[in-house]
Amino acid sequence: MTFTAKDVLNLQVAPALGCTEPVAIALGAAAAMSLLPGGDFDSIELSLDPNVYKNALAVSIPGTSGLSGLDMAAALGAVGGDADLRLEVLASITDDHVKEAKQLIADKKVTVHLLKEQRGLLVKNVIKSGNDVAECIIEGLHDNIASMTLNGAAVESPLLAEPTEQGESPVAAMEAWLKSLSLTDLMAMTDELDQEDLDFLREGVDVNMRLADQGLKYGLGLGVGKTLERLVRQGLIKKDMILAARILTSGASDARMSGAPLPAMSSAGSGNHGLTAILPIWAVKDYVEVDDKTVLEAIALSHIVTAYVKAHTGRLSAICGCSVAAGAGATAGITFLLGGDARHIAGAIKNLLEDLAGIICDGAKAGCALKLATAAGTAVQAALFSLHGVNVHHTDGIIGTSSEDTMRNIGTLATDGMIETDQTILDIMLRKQFSDV
Repeated sequence: MTFTAKDVLNLQVAPALGCTEPVAIALGAAAAMSLLPGGDFDSIELSLDPNVYKNALAVSIPGTSGLSGLDMAAALGAVGGDADLRLEVLASITDDHVKEAKQLIADKKVTVHLLKEQRGLLVKNVIKSGNDVAECIIEGLHDNIASMTLNGAAVESPLLAEPTEQGESPVAAMEAWLKSLSLTDLMAMTDELDQEDLDFLREGVDVNMRLADQGLKYGLGLGVGKTLERLVRQGLIKKDMILAARILTSGASDARMSGAPLPAMSSAGSGNHGLTAILPIWAVKDYVEVDDKTVLEAIALSHIVTAYVKAHTGRLSAICGCSVAAGAGATAGITFLLGGDARHIAGAIKNLLEDLAGIICDGAKAGCALKLATAAGTAVQAALFSLHGVNVHHTDGIIGTSSEDTMRNIGTLATDGMIETDQTILDIMLRKQFSDV
């Protein structure tokens, strides 16, 4: 099975309102509720894999004035979520829904289970209403509804993911195909873009720029982007293309992770990946003479390379995907934008991965803006270094003889090498949570 650039964009890039882990929880709850008669229920039982648990634990949920929590995400999805909106399921939430969800949690109607041995993304919502039991399972991808049952019987629903002829999800099939490609093949996909694709890519820029504008105007979240801007105005640091990329990307993350009620154009299932894949390139374009079409082609390449790395690392892991996956995509796109060829792009990817491979993912939260600032700035630096002949040697650590080998090595590190690290991170987070109770 082969895919086109349009297929990759359609399967990998989509608007998402809020961090995609609590969104996946809310989507599952909303989907399960759609099977029950009436709008009332007696209980929600939520079961999660360790990585969804970790990422959804402390991040603010949009439309709630800063509320967070696994149980809150499920309750909100059940009382007011619209499953038809997929990753924007919480766009329909009102203040009344928030009050109702808070009461449900106070009444202990939502229980959460950690599936410690589960590998791969899994969100299971079981909602009981009288004698009826509705279940929704999301697996593999944040919006991949794999099964829906009512009272133990499978239910047909347009919400269910359509499998390929081989019985796998379209994204799984696409990722298997991506793994077989070379960097040159990935670059060649930018030649396939039509006007519809370019318009969609520009929409992604506009969506993410709205978040950046909010974060920089109001100093939301940790205020990383706003603080960097203030330091420039005070003359303490100078603004160049590296700092411009850091300001724009972190400002957008500040807004998103604080629960701003604006969607992000996600990449590979993550809104923060989407911010990192798009905004550094958009910042750099102001420093070079280049037409709009080339900028959008660079962003397309960024999404494609991000998808390629995620095909190797999996959707969630102990490694910060914004750094190694979207960061690799961004540096590829920036190098392309600056006139680099395949050799330069390969060098930039290796430079970035050598620099950022050790950044851990310790859950989604306001502090992610710091990591996005690092990823965005390093993406620009890695591109500039490669264009000036500074390239990491394949004898260094996990760096391979090619960019493809290096990205595969990152996948091995994320999936096999950091299992215990992932568990340790979650254990630390859980100890903190329970010590605060």
